[in-house]
Amino acid sequence: MTDTTILDLGPQARIVARLAAGVPDARLADPTPCPKYAVGNLLGHLTGLAVAFRDAARKDLGRTTDTAPDSAVPSLPAGWREELPRVLGELAEAWQDPAAWTGMTRAGGVDLPGGIAGVVAVDELVVHGWDLARATGQEYAPDQAALDTSYAFLLEAAEEGDRGGGIFGAVVPVPDGAPLLDRAVGLSGRDPGWTGGARSGTGTDTGRPAV
Repeated sequence: MTDTTILDLGPQARIVARLAAGVPDARLADPTPCPKYAVGNLLGHLTGLAVAFRDAARKDLGRTTDTAPDSAVPSLPAGWREELPRVLGELAEAWQDPAAWTGMTRAGGVDLPGGIAGVVAVDELVVHGWDLARATGQEYAPDQAALDTSYAFLLEAAEEGDRGGGIFGAVVPVPDGAPLLDRAVGLSGRDPGWTGGARSGTGTDTGRPAV
């Protein structure tokens, strides 16, 4: 995807923040569609990716943008209930700057165009929002513009056979008439029917170029 329209990440970031606020402490050890992640790890990953993509938007390159996503299973920061909504807000604000979508930046130690990094950040929020909602039994309706962007990104990756060097799982077939969210989830390598007690499909964590 090279022709990128600037997208407001604010609505989707706020949706993810609301989902995080709805997670009780008693569910932090529950499984998620990402096999290596409990809910607490997923929340830690969301915190880290928000910081990384915030800094990628600002072209503030360094440790946060150079760390590979699979370098370690993320831990949950002690103050995550305050930190996660804050950094999600900063992420959205950083991508409101048109300059964030131009030139080159870095995420997960990979140099890439700013427009592509912005799209990946959107996909992260959409797919991991689904992960968090499904793992904690919450209703989930992503921002429509963000979902459209995520689906287009994942569909292009699938059609080009680009599975992100192992970051993306194998596509899980979903009926053509299924809701767009289910189709995006399937393209990400997840089974839309996943429940905590039965991990069908690959359950592979996807869209994780930075933490």
